[in-house]
Amino acid sequence: MKLGYFLSSEEHGPRELVRHAKMAEEHGFEALWISDHYHPWNDEQGQSPFVWGTIGALSEAVSLPITTAVTCPTVRIHPAVIAQAAATAAVQTEGRFTLGVGSGEALNEHVLGDHWPSADVRLEMLEEAIGLIRTLHQGDEVTHHGKHYTVENARVYTAPERPVPIYVSAFGPKAVELAARCGDGYVCVGPAGDLVKKYRAEGGRGPAQSGLKVCYGEAEEDAVATAHRLWPNDGLPGELAQVLPTPKHFEQASELVTPEMIGSSIPCGPDPQRYAEKIKEFADAGFDEVYVQQIGKNQQEFFEFWAKEVTPLLDV
Repeated sequence: MKLGYFLSSEEHGPRELVRHAKMAEEHGFEALWISDHYHPWNDEQGQSPFVWGTIGALSEAVSLPITTAVTCPTVRIHPAVIAQAAATAAVQTEGRFTLGVGSGEALNEHVLGDHWPSADVRLEMLEEAIGLIRTLHQGDEVTHHGKHYTVENARVYTAPERPVPIYVSAFGPKAVELAARCGDGYVCVGPAGDLVKKYRAEGGRGPAQSGLKVCYGEAEEDAVATAHRLWPNDGLPGELAQVLPTPKHFEQASELVTPEMIGSSIPCGPDPQRYAEKIKEFADAGFDEVYVQQIGKNQQEFFEFWAKEVTPLLDV
């Protein structure tokens, strides 16, 4: 199983993300995820750089493959613009870029005043957007009058030699069916083996990727406190992550999430065995790639800990 590093655009500025990517490459991580947000989940996280600018810098700083985890190409940014951005990223990275897409969250997508559609409509929009992006990546002039999107005489001139791979994020049955139907790969979070099995059963091809948050620290109690302060939203259930519109709403909902809840779901502290066991869960669930995100400021300490103490325990 390939191990990558997850660059958190919600928690770090663009220059910090580039430094973290360099450290990830130096310490043996094989690929990068980078989140694509307009807002962080809460004010404590405090960042939200424009992902396409950061990817440009990453293309010059590291040689690792990069996947957006994930971009929503439906409401805030038209899929024709995403097609151009993804093509440029693929050229900058010399073919090491993958466009990860999903149906998005109101948190990021409502900012221009657009109506936030129901889940079924969002999936319908996503499928049309993926088809349009693929068509534009063929390099020809495109005119498209679809149910949700219109494009007239559009052509992506700066295009990679091969079409950009598109991986689709999915957390429910209908979304997994769409991912299997439209994606070159699958994106998830957590060791959700049932979703991987459904993706494969529906004919899904390519790698299955997932993400894992951790919080290394010398004292487990302090690490749990850091994870709870920065990422309490990780403990919110159901569709709240898709429908809450502002960081303040996430902060209000996250008051229901206790440190104990976060500590039980996110590996925290100095015990390397906990991290190795969690990685094994992803391997056993059928994932081909897992991307690890260190919560907090002590990134250098995390990378040294991972390389020296966790990597020797891994058999993936």
